[in-house]
Amino acid sequence: MQYQSVVPGRFLSRPNRFVAQVEAEGAVQTVHVKNTGRCRELLVPGAAVYLEKSGSPDRKTAYDLIAVQKGDLLVNMDAQAPNRVFAEWLEPQLPEGAVLRREYVYGDSRLDFCVESGKGRYLIEVKGVTLEDGGAARFPDAPTERGVKHIRELQKAAEAGLGAALVFVVQMEGMRSVAPNDETHPAFGAALREAAARGVRVCAWGCAVTPESLAIREEVPVLLGG
Repeated sequence: MQYQSVVPGRFLSRPNRFVAQVEAEGAVQTVHVKNTGRCRELLVPGAAVYLEKSGSPDRKTAYDLIAVQKGDLLVNMDAQAPNRVFAEWLEPQLPEGAVLRREYVYGDSRLDFCVESGKGRYLIEVKGVTLEDGGAARFPDAPTERGVKHIRELQKAAEAGLGAALVFVVQMEGMRSVAPNDETHPAFGAALREAAARGVRVCAWGCAVTPESLAIREEVPVLLGG
């Protein structure tokens, strides 16, 4: 996936989870943060960031914050990007006649995707990963009861005979592994391990990242531990 009209900036502050103050194009800009997670290890004062300039004159903010430099590591932190880039990667690989449906309602949840084909239904939930620790990626960076609920629905689907997968899209390059962040949310890791034992496929894909683009590149090992 490609961004348009990307400009560099310097992060100053984050008054709330939706907006940030960024020095860009010769002024202090109020920009929309496309990730409501904590991102405390990323959004530190002085960090180099990248903004996408909006073409809409009706918006309250003229920019979206889409990526941040963490040392030598460029991290895409656009929360909408993982679903978009995963769909771009998956659709060309679907067998003839298969249909990719988005925002698929199953049980009490709305899951990201469902592939419908002659073989039945395959449910997929995508989680974007931006937290890095010593060259390894971890998820989540904050407690996510919604994430636990999604895992439970995937497990029910697998136990009912449907295909089910939880896919981590790692929004940075070079990670040697992905693991549940048990220190931050033990229930997520416990639910993930149980679901994997009950037939849910758990996998992760790393991305090639530039300020202007994001693309799935290679599979990354998932370490469930426990």
